[in-house]
Amino acid sequence: MTVEHIHGAGLFFVADPHLADHPPGQRLDGYLDQIMNKLEACLDRAEVLGMVPVILGDLFHWPRDNSNKMLVELIRIFGARTGESAVWVLVGNHDKYQSRFTEDVTLAVLEAAGVVRLMKESGPQFILETGKEHVLVGASPDGTPLPKNYDHKPDDPDTVIWLTHHNIQFPEFIDRAYTIKELPGIDWLVNGHIHRPQTTITKGQTTWANPGNITRLTFTRRSMEREPAAAIWTPGCEELEKWVVPFEPFDVVFPDQELPAEEHEVEGESKFISGLERLAWQRTHEGIGLKQFLEENLSTQTPEGKLIWELYEEVIHSD
Repeated sequence: MTVEHIHGAGLFFVADPHLADHPPGQRLDGYLDQIMNKLEACLDRAEVLGMVPVILGDLFHWPRDNSNKMLVELIRIFGARTGESAVWVLVGNHDKYQSRFTEDVTLAVLEAAGVVRLMKESGPQFILETGKEHVLVGASPDGTPLPKNYDHKPDDPDTVIWLTHHNIQFPEFIDRAYTIKELPGIDWLVNGHIHRPQTTITKGQTTWANPGNITRLTFTRRSMEREPAAAIWTPGCEELEKWVVPFEPFDVVFPDQELPAEEHEVEGESKFISGLERLAWQRTHEGIGLKQFLEENLSTQTPEGKLIWELYEEVIHSD
């Protein structure tokens, strides 16, 4: 498979912006402009550093019915960055409708307009030439499995970075679907989707990183204490470098009221039952089908998980 060669000093990761015309959750008015400003600040910083900008999924909060105002502004922002400065976007679960990436979702409009480079199929995406080394950048968009390994072709670079948008068992998410282990042939796996930054973990050859998103979505103490940040990968680094995104104070973007006495939400991830309730109510409006929801949120290693899967299979395959 022939992939494009791109020159850059490194990779500039922007995770899960969740652009929306109407403030999601308990966010106050002004949400769209605030997140758009963050996004543009990230792209400007990547340009200053000479790095390739990569959005790690969930550019949008809702997959469809986003305003023309938003689209025009995104076309202006992304369209100003062409050639080797073009923005790469991984497809996330919020970017799809009914678990599918189709021509009627907003992200497809940006692709058709030619203002983003879309990572919508699993596999190698491009080769980054940093001046120090060549790096193969691959990706697994939402809904595709993580690679078990990568078999180097004769002309492939030695270093391989894989981008994902999955539920992975980082320390604070040990009940998620994908375990952290060595993936032979892959040096880095960088994940979006999980909004809370996680500790970087190395297993054998593979370093797993989850930098966290740039947008605070939940009204919790963790959101209040967290600095939204992008992340930078450069050759030879052992940790992603954090770049704090310009952001508004917590009490400007969330209501002036007491925080919940007890946090029932994990930032960016609903608890299982709440997720099922939302799934039934919205009828996959956010792009998460039942099977995919179970795969991403249910561990088959527990008795409860096995039972739920058995019930699911019985319902699906019954006459």
